[in-house]
Amino acid sequence: MDLLNYAFMQRALLAALLVGVTAPAVGTFLVQRRQAIMGDGIGHVALTGVALGFLLQVSPVWTAVAVSVAGAIGMELIRSYGKARGDIALAMLFYGGMSGGVMIIYLAPNGSNANLTTYLFGSISTVSPQDIPPMIALAAFVLLVVLGLRRHLFAVCQDEEFAHVGGLPVRALNLLLAVTAAVTVTVAMRAVGLLLVSALMVIPVAAAQQVTRGFAWTLAVAVAIGVTVALSGTVFSYYVDVPPGSSIVLASMGVFLIFAAAAGRLRAAGWHNGGVRARRPS
Repeated sequence: MDLLNYAFMQRALLAALLVGVTAPAVGTFLVQRRQAIMGDGIGHVALTGVALGFLLQVSPVWTAVAVSVAGAIGMELIRSYGKARGDIALAMLFYGGMSGGVMIIYLAPNGSNANLTTYLFGSISTVSPQDIPPMIALAAFVLLVVLGLRRHLFAVCQDEEFAHVGGLPVRALNLLLAVTAAVTVTVAMRAVGLLLVSALMVIPVAAAQQVTRGFAWTLAVAVAIGVTVALSGTVFSYYVDVPPGSSIVLASMGVFLIFAAAAGRLRAAGWHNGGVRARRPS
């Protein structure tokens, strides 16, 4: 493969691998607790962090991490304490993050909306050598949380009241999951873009649920799908010269359709899919 001769494609494929692992891993828990849209909301808020990076002339990755973590914590607190108007507060947070990013970028030196394009829609081929170390560090944090605390997070996502009775620190685990989702968004923003990152969190999980019985298998298959579509979408974008973010998301949708069709045939043949709720993680 001649693309491996180019340093920028080596970095792009490494970034795709990191995104393909982390996004579905966190997305499995978000889908389990019916918060699939959370990644999209964090992406809106993270845009303000990216713009702050340009304004302060520092790495947008770290400012995006700080702002998206704060936004994710705010979303979780609103979810926990908000009643009838919780959805309104969340909507204000989402749209405020997007408009704040657009406003701040114009205040940055030589700033314009063009600076945000690569973060909104992804530009994995422009990942710089300086981007790789923070992406690896952030991805390692995500995997440490997801794999190390998978039993606890599963219990909280499955039934918060039961987990609380069982002695688990439910509020702390909820906040940790929100922070982990925010970190995942910042890892993935250069690859698929802030507007599409939620798709990579959700679609591989939805595809895996078509053919798996237990939570652990759903997590494993979702990550495998994520890695496959992230790498194949990146390679496809190199040869066809199309945006990598959309290629990755469309590839994941294609996998979902294939898995859904296969699951339909299996059910017609008498196979029963117990679903993600059937078993606890191993």
